[in-house]
Amino acid sequence: MARSAFAAAVISVVLAPAITWAADENPRLPRQQWSFDGVFGTYDRASAQRGFQVYKEVCSVCHPVKHLHFRDLADIGYSEDEVKAIAAGYQVTDGPNDQGQMYQRPGRPSDPIPGPFPNDQAARAANNGALPPDQSLIVKARAGGPDYVYGILTGYREAPPGFGMLEGMNYNEFFPGHQIAMPPPLSDNAVTFADGTPATVPQMAHDVVTFLTWAAEPRLEDRHRAGFKVTLFLVVAAGVFYAAKRKIWAAIH
Repeated sequence: MARSAFAAAVISVVLAPAITWAADENPRLPRQQWSFDGVFGTYDRASAQRGFQVYKEVCSVCHPVKHLHFRDLADIGYSEDEVKAIAAGYQVTDGPNDQGQMYQRPGRPSDPIPGPFPNDQAARAANNGALPPDQSLIVKARAGGPDYVYGILTGYREAPPGFGMLEGMNYNEFFPGHQIAMPPPLSDNAVTFADGTPATVPQMAHDVVTFLTWAAEPRLEDRHRAGFKVTLFLVVAAGVFYAAKRKIWAAIH
């Protein structure tokens, strides 16, 4: 018995640091209140537009949104003229022209939103070998979805004492392994919102995640509406069938 107790004590001493380390490796993501959550969820258009501004002025320096066209921005509340103005603010590669040369022109609503690099090799070369991921589907591609992306954007900290940081890496509380090549992308007042919303890091992170969630799932509201209609139909149908059943069996009883 004494020998068993001693073995249990040794095991607990050996395993306790490992258990603590494992718990620390996967901290709980910060749970946010999102307007698009739930069966009645909808996108907050004002937040999505602020998020597009954050993407355009901050994130687009490194990250593309390969699956978005300028005309898609009408879905988050931009008018036709605003979409045209946004598109015209970009230079898009087109061609070849009559001389067989590619050329630059102002963007049009029908154009895909251009990325910061012409190809993946150029992106890697500009980022020390790391390929900045496409952000148009990133919310759907990461476990934890919007909460995970929000956590990464707001999770930069000073590394704990004794934590072995690799050169050129940054400590992030919610990134697997806690070491991420991307420097902190957001800082207070990095943008100026036209509606006067204070541009704090949590606010910008919340807004850009709203925009990226819409980019990854633009038909979410349609699905929610269809789901509500189907649920309502099933409830009504169940009531009709129940009333019919009672009427049929009432005569027998």
